[in-house]
Amino acid sequence: MPAKGKHRRTKTGPISRGVLAAGTGGAVLALPLIGATGAHAAEQSAPAATSAAAHSAPASASAAKSAPKTYSVVSGDYLAKIAAEKKVKGGWQKLYQDNRDVVGENPSLILPGMKLTLGAKASGSAEAAPSTSAPSAAKKAAPAEKTATPAEKTAAPAAETTDSGASESTGSGWAAPVENPNVTTQYRASGASWSSGYHTGSDFQAASGTSVRSIGPGTVVSAGWSGSYGNEVVIQHSDGMYSQYAHLSSLEVSAGQTVTGGQQIGLSGTTGNSTGPHLHFEVRTGPSYGSDVDPIAYLRSHGVSI
Repeated sequence: MPAKGKHRRTKTGPISRGVLAAGTGGAVLALPLIGATGAHAAEQSAPAATSAAAHSAPASASAAKSAPKTYSVVSGDYLAKIAAEKKVKGGWQKLYQDNRDVVGENPSLILPGMKLTLGAKASGSAEAAPSTSAPSAAKKAAPAEKTATPAEKTAAPAAETTDSGASESTGSGWAAPVENPNVTTQYRASGASWSSGYHTGSDFQAASGTSVRSIGPGTVVSAGWSGSYGNEVVIQHSDGMYSQYAHLSSLEVSAGQTVTGGQQIGLSGTTGNSTGPHLHFEVRTGPSYGSDVDPIAYLRSHGVSI
């Protein structure tokens, strides 16, 4: 029995000290584990940020490439000329479609200072960032394009045959200004509709958009707007005579350009002082109004049957 008034001091057992030591050791060991975990997380987040930056860079570059360019119209311009010089896919029709709000209802009438968009709203949307399904769609579409190629090759000789037939029919490279020519108003027809009191050329039946061709080899003297004649082309031929093609809806040649007989120089229309779509055709001894001769007789003198 212990003596009264005395208390024994509780001794700490080895197990308690072991727990404390384990606890202390656990705390010490926990610190490196936490530090290592944080470092590992930082390493994982770094590649993610790098990957995001890598993906955003091509997107910005793609957006810059797809941004359409603009062109300011200058004197002497016409849509076909601009489309050819700027290599617009789809030609003047596509250029007009993309700029109809600027040009208006008449594609033949464009004014200096107009701002035209090159490279299109339609093509811009087509070049938008592709989805993951795009490659498979493109691969599926590829065989169809290859299938269409022979058809295009088959159609090409037919078109060449039509043009060459028109110019080779005379054996000298001369042709009628339109295919299957049909004169609707004769040369020298009288009437108050004409300032000279008579018709200075021959009118050929031609719906809007009909191919208009040079009657023979020569050099383009002028191509553009000409008042009551609307859009016209004047060509000087090797014999010193001139031919004029008026009321065109679009032009495909420019001044100084050399052309051959049967070559397309524009499309028929009803621009200028015109009551409806047709081709007004003249043959002249000089480039200007007032020097006209019988155009049908001139064509026949070169072997063209009309």
